[in-house]
Amino acid sequence: MNGSIRPAIKFLSFLLILASSGTVHSSDANKKLVIVTTVAPITNIVQNVGGAYTEVIGIVPDGTDSHTFEPVPTDAKILQSADIIIVNGLDLELPTVKLAEKVKKAKTPILRLGNHTLRKEEWRYDFSFPREYGHPNPHLWPNIALAMRYAELVRDKLIELDPAHKEDYLASTSVYLAKLQKLDKAIFNCVGIIPEKNRKLVTYHDSFAYFAPRYGMKVIAAIQPSDFSEPGPQEVIRIIKQIKKEKVPAIFGSEVFPSKVMEQIARETGVKFIDQLSDDELPAPPNHSFIGMMANNMGLMAESLGGDPACIAHVDTSNINP
Repeated sequence: MNGSIRPAIKFLSFLLILASSGTVHSSDANKKLVIVTTVAPITNIVQNVGGAYTEVIGIVPDGTDSHTFEPVPTDAKILQSADIIIVNGLDLELPTVKLAEKVKKAKTPILRLGNHTLRKEEWRYDFSFPREYGHPNPHLWPNIALAMRYAELVRDKLIELDPAHKEDYLASTSVYLAKLQKLDKAIFNCVGIIPEKNRKLVTYHDSFAYFAPRYGMKVIAAIQPSDFSEPGPQEVIRIIKQIKKEKVPAIFGSEVFPSKVMEQIARETGVKFIDQLSDDELPAPPNHSFIGMMANNMGLMAESLGGDPACIAHVDTSNINP
């Protein structure tokens, strides 16, 4: 073979190897990473970290019960298009993850945030998530320290996939973490204003199992059983007795989980029934953010349990990457 041709062939082979690698080149440096997520709080955290260099698609509609959500055929196409799939994990989105593993591109990673945030011995089991069923309580994000870890995990994974925009991901995450730190501090302050005897939570769905111990509150009861049905008569009687014994001033439901049983329990015990607490539905603009959702929750808790809802009013609920 001609000696002048051989170097040219080697150079062409080198270019082909580069083209087949996962490195971002100048020709696609402006291509956005397609990120598919699940529940709204996680989607919002990813949007704030990823910013202008990502296209984030949440497939679980706002206000939908994430435990019973079943993906539809159009979701399969969305999952196929993903460069990365980010889920909460801890068995929250089993049908979605099962579908994703079938249809995603071979090189597309699935990042399970919860599984990388807590060790197994730190997982919580409770009335809604009994240990014998093997599925831990997956609601880590209302604990803001754990939500901050979620943001850091997302940042690190995006840098790994898109190193060309490393500095942008670092900068946006730094700003977002500072906002979360202020929210975390405000929640501590709000709980501190609530009379100690009232720092008790009775909720419909057991979404605050990781929230309560961080901020000095106690989950007294969760109404919804592990099969996501309504509780039976004996369980309702037990909860009513417990509320009266603990002298709980208010119980909390959710628009996502409308419950006649909670209304009955409130009537029987004479306590206030607040049906607007949320663990996965973001509030309307201008507070349409994960931070806005948690600020709303804390304001409702403070007002209903004898504190001052103004304790959370100063928190900036805006998104850094709208």
